[in-house]
Amino acid sequence: MITLTAVRDHLLSLPAATEDTPFGPEVLVYRLHGKMFALLRWEAHPMVLNLKCDPELALLLREIHPEVTPGWHMNKRHWNSVTLRETLADELWQEWAHHSYQRVRATLPRRLQGLAPC
Repeated sequence: MITLTAVRDHLLSLPAATEDTPFGPEVLVYRLHGKMFALLRWEAHPMVLNLKCDPELALLLREIHPEVTPGWHMNKRHWNSVTLRETLADELWQEWAHHSYQRVRATLPRRLQGLAPC
């Protein structure tokens, strides 16, 4: 079972990652130097994690994994919603979270990229 603690711990373990709740307490937002890389609807059952994704990879993941759909309330080209069902391996959502983090990191000014090593 994927727990809230496991998801939070993983996302906050990424260098310089922060958590806030700008959309209300039911959605946890994870940022790197102010830029969102993940949103977690933690009160949903099962939980839903929105992650930034390369557009071509996003389409492929949606075809392969039934848990992956276009991003809920996000730019559907660049964001996926991942339903964290028990059947989804931890390694997959963690890999996708890391990909999202790296995509945001790549958009930061160079001086900030060095503050978020991975």
